[in-house]
Amino acid sequence: MRKGLFALAAVGLLATSSMAACGKSKDSSSGSTSGSGSNASAGTVGIILPDTKSSQRWSTDDPKYLKAAFDAAGVTYDMQNAQGDKQQFQTIADSMISEGVKVLIIVNLDSGTGAAVLAKAKQAGIATIDYDRLTLGGGANYYVSFDNVKVGQLQGQGLVDCLTAKKVTKPVVAELNGSPTDNNATLFAQGYDSVLNPKYADGTFTKGPNQSVPDWDNAQGGTIFEQMLTQNKQIKGVLAANDGLGNAAIEVLKKQHLNGQVPVTGQDATVQGLQNILAGDQCMTVYKAIKKEANAASELAIALAKGQKPTTATGTTTDPQTKATIPSVLLDPEAITAPTIKDVIADGFVTKDAICTADFAKACTAAGIS
Repeated sequence: MRKGLFALAAVGLLATSSMAACGKSKDSSSGSTSGSGSNASAGTVGIILPDTKSSQRWSTDDPKYLKAAFDAAGVTYDMQNAQGDKQQFQTIADSMISEGVKVLIIVNLDSGTGAAVLAKAKQAGIATIDYDRLTLGGGANYYVSFDNVKVGQLQGQGLVDCLTAKKVTKPVVAELNGSPTDNNATLFAQGYDSVLNPKYADGTFTKGPNQSVPDWDNAQGGTIFEQMLTQNKQIKGVLAANDGLGNAAIEVLKKQHLNGQVPVTGQDATVQGLQNILAGDQCMTVYKAIKKEANAASELAIALAKGQKPTTATGTTTDPQTKATIPSVLLDPEAITAPTIKDVIADGFVTKDAICTADFAKACTAAGIS
């Protein structure tokens, strides 16, 4: 489907050679990016990203892949980042709706704000796509994400494997969960708890402190974990919901000279997370091929912007709040440990140069990264 759409766009571009190529402008103060494509028959796509602090993906990866997809199809887009501000999120949405976007893609900051935005868009006759995070009660037309329960299962199993390898008897496991306002964090926890709870129940592991981190804030995550470790010095494993929180825990462990001794999980396959794995400070991460996710969302949006009926949403998701069924694209995540970091590089998500800096050159060689 994607190749067909891009080929169609390419034909259109050749047929209208008198028109200019895509022009872009960046506004660093608002974090917005706009593109004016050459496909005059398609409407504009509005994209609202959540922040640039919780994960590097929102500042670099998703914008890059989404921009490339819309530019290739010659479809106009307006991409902005709410910088973690719910009021700003709503202001951006109101502006896009009033300017008449035909499709709105959002990554909500919380379901309440997201649902209000989706309701306004629906009232204006705008097609909507929940990207990465499902907006509970929002009623988006489509949902594009990964199998987030599976993400959590991979994290849980990764921690089990690392603790088993260390042969720790009844290790105390701390859980550093994602934001309580993010439905994905709930799904991640559902996944890893499905793996860890049986271990707690049979006495193989000991359930330790369990706390969510507001807004996926890494600084708060570090403070929370430091309190956990102060109150329970027997913590021997940390289920951290993403690489940012994992690194926050690792920094605390370093102060106590415990890094490398206490396995820590992660998610997102960030440069920092992958380097922490090479250093032996992080047990594993979960790679989500963001390019595939961005392409899936853009395929839906491009079809909708052209007034076509999308055919790429082959699955469904049930909104746990309304029980409504939402046409969905759910992609498979992949567990990453030191021997498979090269797979992430081979996929083009990160580069060897970014990972294998001087401090990690020997570790990269040992991991087969050449």
